[in-house]
Amino acid sequence: MAATQDYKPINVLLADDNHQLCNMLAEYMSGLDDINLMGIAHNGSDLLEMLSTEPPDVLLLDLIMPHLDGIAVMERLSSLQDRWPPIIAMTAFGQESVSRRVAQLGAVYFLLKPFDLNVMADRIREVAGSKAPVVRQPAPHENNAIYAITSLFQEIGIPPHIRGYTYLRTGISLVMQRPDYLGAVTKELYPAIGERCDTTAPRVERAIRHAIEVAWTRGNLEAIRRVFGPAHSFHRGKPTNSEFIALVADKLRLGLRRGA
Repeated sequence: MAATQDYKPINVLLADDNHQLCNMLAEYMSGLDDINLMGIAHNGSDLLEMLSTEPPDVLLLDLIMPHLDGIAVMERLSSLQDRWPPIIAMTAFGQESVSRRVAQLGAVYFLLKPFDLNVMADRIREVAGSKAPVVRQPAPHENNAIYAITSLFQEIGIPPHIRGYTYLRTGISLVMQRPDYLGAVTKELYPAIGERCDTTAPRVERAIRHAIEVAWTRGNLEAIRRVFGPAHSFHRGKPTNSEFIALVADKLRLGLRRGA
């Protein structure tokens, strides 16, 4: 009988003060055979203490934390140690000056929140297996579009922990790049979202519908009216999936052009 190949899971240390996000990432990583979440720190001071006892293979580091923020942690590490674990920096803000400073301090990747969990796992695997990490950041237009979508979702009240949030964000990004997707939402757009998010087109459609329902029943109605206009312009008071995606894509496309 052939011998079973032994492998060591990638030990990841997570530092983020958002408990809800930490719980979500912990649950996701618990289902992965090759990635082990070895600990969670909710502030920079606790993180430095944890790093001094058992350094991980990869550090997932939020840039906004109490006591010591992520950049201060990286500065402290660079002054205290010759070597430290590869760092994947996470933030909800995509300012060029911040990402440049993070790159200068040695971050290997830069993840803009909210990010796809499968993409995060792939980045962890790449970082853990890389002998000479190279800083990789999204292109400026990608950063601007993702940041604009994220800001709008936060404004109208679509919670980031539901699946429809990720599917909507992916769909809007695709439509901003290829408006012709709007002519084949069911046949082409949903399958394209499903392929990127490792799910099926029917699940994408249902999750997006749920996200819109949540926004219209529990979100910021004043912001919704400001963004989408009078509610009576939609069937039964809320937009269809395709209407929502088309309106947001058009609004953000115009905004990005004006800001260019």
